[in-house]
Amino acid sequence: MTNPWLESFLFPEKQAIEKGYFPVDWEKVHKELQKKNVTLTLLHYECATEAREGGKIPYAYRTFTENYGEYAKKYKLTMPILRKPGESMEVDWAGSTLEIIDRSTGEAIPAYIFIATLPYSQFSYVEAFMDMKSANWLIAHIHALEYFGGVPETLVPDNLKTGVIKALRSEPILNEAYRELADYYRTVIVPSRVRKPKDKASVEGTVGYLSRQIIATLRNYHCFHIEDLNQRIFEKLEEINTIDFQKRPDSRKKVFEEEEKSYLQQLPQTRYKLTEWKSAKVQLNYHIQVERMYYSVPYNYVRE
Repeated sequence: MTNPWLESFLFPEKQAIEKGYFPVDWEKVHKELQKKNVTLTLLHYECATEAREGGKIPYAYRTFTENYGEYAKKYKLTMPILRKPGESMEVDWAGSTLEIIDRSTGEAIPAYIFIATLPYSQFSYVEAFMDMKSANWLIAHIHALEYFGGVPETLVPDNLKTGVIKALRSEPILNEAYRELADYYRTVIVPSRVRKPKDKASVEGTVGYLSRQIIATLRNYHCFHIEDLNQRIFEKLEEINTIDFQKRPDSRKKVFEEEEKSYLQQLPQTRYKLTEWKSAKVQLNYHIQVERMYYSVPYNYVRE
């Protein structure tokens, strides 16, 4: 081995620069690739244009992709799915619950925790509810979208009955009220595939993290109203969203405000009004009953 050979082996990028090739900032390429509608083909074109303008030799596309692939290897352990800003909002109920004390009986009533996460920034929203029925599921989505100040392209729920009636591989059957909410906010519901945890990895990871940081912290806190409990949850949530990441720069809130918020669609001027869908059988008097009120329908639908 000679010194020139050793240098070319240890520092191939230096050799390329000395031969007149344009030096590429691979960290910048990696960050740009995470943005919406940005591809390696586009980034290679931009680098090649900049190289020619500066009198340098641009990398061929194949060499460009190979070099980026080598650089990106270090991210593969922590980035199994590449997320784009404003692309999706992952939602779920936490497995753990908190408690509210009934003043009259002293009974501990469970409070169920809703969690919504934007995968790109990990910016999250958390709220407690007295049950996990469809109305609260929809209200939780409305509050989360208003907290984020915008609407993502897709909503990614688990295949729970309040959101998905039947989880089919081709096209899941959605709860009608949930579908109406998505239409109103101009977004699309894409349920995670059954037994595919990586489809919803961000919220699954956030559920575990928030269970430790919020639910475990408040496990011994005694409150008598859901509003009081949510006030404490919001205080802890604000603390979590503003604290710096351990393995990357900045906080969830800062990354959201600087890199993701501008990609969200605008909220409608008025809040969505909840609807409730029910099935009713037409009686012999060709009427259906909804909440003790009778409504007539064509007689040929009797017993339907």
